[in-house]
Amino acid sequence: MSFLTLTNVRLFAVGADLTGASNKVELSAEVEEKDRTTYGSNGWKEVMGGLGSAQVTGEGFWEAGSSALVDDANWANNGGTGPWSVGPVGGAVGDLAYFVKALQSEYKFLGQVGDIAPWSGKASSTWPLVRGAFGHHYGTARTSTGTATGVQLGAADVDERLYASLHVLSVAGTTPTLNVEIESDTDNTFASSLTQLTFTQANAISGQILRTDGTAITDTWYRVKYTISGTNPSFLFAVAFGIK
Repeated sequence: MSFLTLTNVRLFAVGADLTGASNKVELSAEVEEKDRTTYGSNGWKEVMGGLGSAQVTGEGFWEAGSSALVDDANWANNGGTGPWSVGPVGGAVGDLAYFVKALQSEYKFLGQVGDIAPWSGKASSTWPLVRGAFGHHYGTARTSTGTATGVQLGAADVDERLYASLHVLSVAGTTPTLNVEIESDTDNTFASSLTQLTFTQANAISGQILRTDGTAITDTWYRVKYTISGTNPSFLFAVAFGIK
């Protein structure tokens, strides 16, 4: 990937796509620096890593009136934990994605007279920040059962985990239901696929994030499988996955 001008950053916060309300998104990750200097350090400070943490911050233009808009979404999520996913170059399958389970710890809105009403917010990690890829396109409406294109993420060693976030962005139909699974296989044919993660059934705008238990996964390809039922159902949803 070459140098990048930020024009198509995607921001998904639990069950909301905040892209159209955002003009600034930042990710940060850090590890505490712990001093371990001793008399044997030869006059030089020695440090080692402590606890890690990450933050997602965003800001932009304030809107309210439905669960898909920034005020309703941030108000509902404030003080709660859920998945936050960021795509620096877009949200197509295979595009780079960063995602984390985070506590929405800050929400600010409104400003000076005459301003276009602003908002800003912050989410602080409760799980590791994961670098992976999008597994399902946010703008592709699904009305029947199927699978998305596979993505090669690589194997997961012992004590590594497969992580995945699900953002259900819109729901339509009569008694619609959506079941999402993450499958793996040795190649992109998925001829002998295994289910690695299963999200709780969704029937409303919402978000979930899951991870495996740290058991090694030798498969290197992964894809999203979705099962849809109901009368005239339609779902928009985004999925990101990665190994950490």
